[in-house]
Formats: sequence, C-alpha cells, structure tokens
Amino acid sequence: MTLYTRLRSYLRPYRGVLAAAGVATFAFAALDASAYVLLIPLVDTLFRTGPTGGSGDPDPMSRLLDATVYRFVDVQGDPLQAVQGVIVLILVVFLLKNLFDFARTYLVAWVEQTVTRDLRNEVYDHVLRLDLSFFGRTRVGQITSRLTHDVEQLRRLLTTELARLLSSGFEFSVAVVFMLLLSWKLTLAAFVVIPGAMGVWGLLVKPLRRGDRRVLDLAGDVSAQIQETLSGIRVVKSSSAEDIERERFRSITGAYHRAFLKAEQLRALAGPLTETLATVGTVVILLYGARLVVSDGALSGAQFVGFVALSIKLYRPVKYAAKFPTLVQPGLAGAERVFEFLDTPVEIRDRPGARVLSSPTGAITFEDVAFEYRPGEPVLQDITVEIPAGSVVALVGPSGAGKTTFADLVARFYDVTSGRVTVDGVDVRDWTVSSLRASMGIVPQETVLFHDTIAANIAYGSRGATELEIRVAARAANAHTFITALPEGYDRVVGERGTRLSGGERQRIALARAILRDRPILIFDEATSALDTESERLVQEAVGRLMGGRTVLVIAHRLSTVRRADLILVLREGRIVERGDHDSLLAAGGLYRRLHELQHPEAVEGVQRVAHTPPVRSREARA
Repeated sequence: MTLYTRLRSYLRPYRGVLAAAGVATFAFAALDASAYVLLIPLVDTLFRTGPTGGSGDPDPMSRLLDATVYRFVDVQGDPLQAVQGVIVLILVVFLLKNLFDFARTYLVAWVEQTVTRDLRNEVYDHVLRLDLSFFGRTRVGQITSRLTHDVEQLRRLLTTELARLLSSGFEFSVAVVFMLLLSWKLTLAAFVVIPGAMGVWGLLVKPLRRGDRRVLDLAGDVSAQIQETLSGIRVVKSSSAEDIERERFRSITGAYHRAFLKAEQLRALAGPLTETLATVGTVVILLYGARLVVSDGALSGAQFVGFVALSIKLYRPVKYAAKFPTLVQPGLAGAERVFEFLDTPVEIRDRPGARVLSSPTGAITFEDVAFEYRPGEPVLQDITVEIPAGSVVALVGPSGAGKTTFADLVARFYDVTSGRVTVDGVDVRDWTVSSLRASMGIVPQETVLFHDTIAANIAYGSRGATELEIRVAARAANAHTFITALPEGYDRVVGERGTRLSGGERQRIALARAILRDRPILIFDEATSALDTESERLVQEAVGRLMGGRTVLVIAHRLSTVRRADLILVLREGRIVERGDHDSLLAAGGLYRRLHELQHPEAVEGVQRVAHTPPVRSREARA
C-alpha cells in the first residue's frame, strides 16, 4: 500500500461529509469569482459603456450578463439606480458566499478533528499492544511525539492542506471559465508564467521532504529529553547535574533550530520567485489587454477591469498549487513516522486457536527454557523447574542473574527463545494473552501509581470494584489507617507517580491493588530494601496475607524475606545453580550461603568469635 493510498483510507469513512464540503467549496468559489465579474456591470453603469462592449457580435461574457445581471439592472437607465442594483447583487453574492464559506469551514473542521481522533486512537491502541522489548529500545519522548506532533502534521496534510488545494482548484477553474468567456486570447497570455511557478516549487520537493523529516526527528528528541529529565529530576538535582542537562538540552534545541530554519529558508526562497513570476504575468495581461481594448476593440474597458481582477484572483490558487508539494512535506514526513510506528510488529500476540484461561490453579512449569533479548546474548539457559499450585518460590541471585526475566516469561511479557513455559500444563503461548495476565497479580519493584485518587489507584484493573471492596483490600494491605488519616481520605489525589505519598505508603497501595484483583498467581518483586523498619514490617505483614493460597513468585533482594519459601531458586549468569529451602541451602555452603553471609555479617562474626575466643578459666585455675 502506497503512502498516498494509506492516507486516503483515513478519509474514506467520511466521504459523505467530504462531498458536502466539496459542494460548499465549489459554491463558495463560484460566488467569489462572480463578485469580481459584477465589477463589469458596475463599470458599465458608471462609464456608460453599454452592456455588451466592444464591436460586432456580443462576446460570451456579454451574453451571460445579458441573460442574468442586465435582466434586473438597466445600466442604460438612471445611473444611480443601476449602481444601487449592482451593489445589491454584490451584497447578495457576498452573503451567499459567506454562508457557503461557513459550511465548508465547519465540515472540513469536523472531518479534521474526527480524523485526528481516529489517528490518535489507532496509535495509542498500538502502543498498548506493543511488547516490552519495544519500550526497552524506544525513548518515551519519541512515542509521545508521534502521538502529538506527528499526528498534528498528518492532520494538517489530510484536511487543512487538502481542503485548501480543493478550494484552490475550484477557484482556479471558475476564474479560468469566466476569463475564457471574456477573452480566450488574454487567458492564454495569463498562462505564460504558470509553468515557471510550478517549476520553482517542484525543485524543492525532495530537499524539503528530507529537511522536514529531520525536523520531526529532532522534535521527538526534544520531547524525549524533556520526558527523561522530568522523570529523573530528583537524580538530576541530587547529582548537581543541572548544567549537564542544560547543555544537553541546548544542544538538541540548537540542532532543531538549525534544521527548522534550513527547511524554512528553502520555502522562503521560493516565495519571492513565484511572486516575481506572478508580477510578470500581470504585466503581460496589462500590456496585451490594453492593446485589445484600445487597438482591436475586442474588449470593453469594463470587461478589461473584470479580467484583470479575475487574473489577480487566478494567481492566488496557482501560487498555492505550486507550493502545495512543498507545503505537504511536513505532513508526509509525519505520516511516514506515524506509519513506521504503526507498522512495528506486535510480537506477543494470541496464537490461532488460543484458549481462554478461565479457572487457573496456578501450576507453573519451565521445561528446558532458554531466552535471549538479542541473538547470541543468552539471559536464561537450561531452566527446568516445576512449581506446584499454591507454593511459594523465591528467586535469588546477584544482579543480572535473570530473576526478573524469569518472572516476565511467566506473564509472557516476552516469549522464550527455546523450550516452553506452561501454566496449568498448557504452554503460555496457547492461552490468550489477556486471560493469562488476568490470572496474575503483579507487584513490581518500582511502584506505579497514577495521577488519580487513592481509591482509583487501588481499583485500577478491577472494573466494578465497590467502595467496600476497596476498603477491605486496603485493610488487608495495612493501608487503611494511613489513608483515613489523610484530609481527603480515599479521595486524595496521589500526584504524578504517587509523589504525594511515601515509599511505604505507595507500596501498600500497590499491594492493596493486588489483593483486590484476587488472582491465583502472584509475582512479587520485593521493594522493601528502601523502606524504614516500620514500613517494611507493615508491608511484609500485608505480603504474608496476600500469599495465602496462591502460587507466588518472589524476586528476593533481602534473603530474610524468603526463609519460609517452599522452594528457593538461586540463579547466576542465567542458570539455576542451586535449589532447595533456606536451611538446606545454608547447609550446602554454596552461593546462597555466601549471599546470606554478605547480608548478615554479624552472624558470621559471632560464629567466628565463638570459634576463636579461648575459654575463660576460673580464678583457681589462673592462680
């Protein structure tokens, strides 16, 4: 599908409205040109040149005026009355023209905003379907730019610029018809400069497309830089890195500034050239037209005035049509970026015939699983483990060992490179994605809250949750007490990313959300290491309630939190190197014990002191 065919597909659903807008535009163009034609009877009346002008048989325009205007206005009678009659006709024409102008403007605006809505909805829907791997390699600002700036450029192309082109086409056609009715010779003279005007702008199409694409890319970089800086503003300030970010931002905006001005320089250069050609055309019309009036008598003075007025009007749509290929370059560049985004494949999707996971028990199995984010760079290898329904399994190991990836494969945020992961004995790829994830409650390490009320954040993902259910979940998460102590209670807006709450409060809101969802599989990425002792105790109590009767995967950073796990998997460099419960792993003296000793050095020192301190002798023995 070509770019232009794809663009037309967005307008096709609104063909009826566009047709009405086209009719209104044509009526506007015809009435607008008619207002200039009415200058002929006005001049006829003022200078008493007569209704036909010239010599010999009446020309086509004179016959048209005889059949219309001169039937109502007697230009050979009372001059004042005739002038008043023509002015009344001009007023009527302008009133009708403005009525059709309103109609076409509103209809085009309706299509414009409707197409914009459709585009943004389609892009946003695609964003939600894309995989986590896409977000790992794409800056958020670039995605935002496609939803805002690029869609805006595409909107202007699909509606504003196309509507102006259609209007210019109608204005040009009507003006040419009226000019031909006046004098075909003079009309040919008026067309002398049109090919030159088209040629000037035609040379700029390709360089402007490249320039406008560069401008849009840099606009995305500006958005991305703003997004990243604001998201990490606490780190920026704590690192005294304001000067670094300022220099980086100025470098990006400087590049954008230069690229924008380079593109505009090309447009600005063509404008005066086109205007000069239009002036040459007007001079040709004046010289040749004067000869037709004075020497040949083929035109009356009134008709010459009307022709000059129409020719001036003619060059406006000609100039726009000549500029159109360059004016639409930002829109075409935006379209390329938007379609490039929409064409990004969705890798995690339902297989044909995928089933709905309706009543999961929560049994999970890894069968010889391997996974790579990039070919040749394994993240997990030879992972085989069976997790019975209702059991608690902890994943421990050094940073980068593959613990989070292990859990992500269960939720099918990524697909395995080889092997398979099953839930209730069925490959996760054979369950529908939505039903698989609906069977899980996921509490991430970085608590995500939205700029909404506490109640809305707890109920997020649980449609139809009642106020009572929200409060029960909050109590189970040890959150109800601090919530009710707030002035607005459950109606308190938490701020962007929950900035109006403490870390422990945010974590308990996230736990309340998971409790309210009440899913048989829980994936818990522990985030208590940054909490104070009291907050950690409250969160751990809530976690204990949440684990009851569920299959639980705990990504553990503090080994003290996994003592009661049914199974502990120790990962290193993407492989399971140890498995067992807390006591057996300590006794084995492997990696788990070393990690435990690093976190609890006081226990090791105590053992060493006991082992190396000589026994205390009695007073008698010392004597």
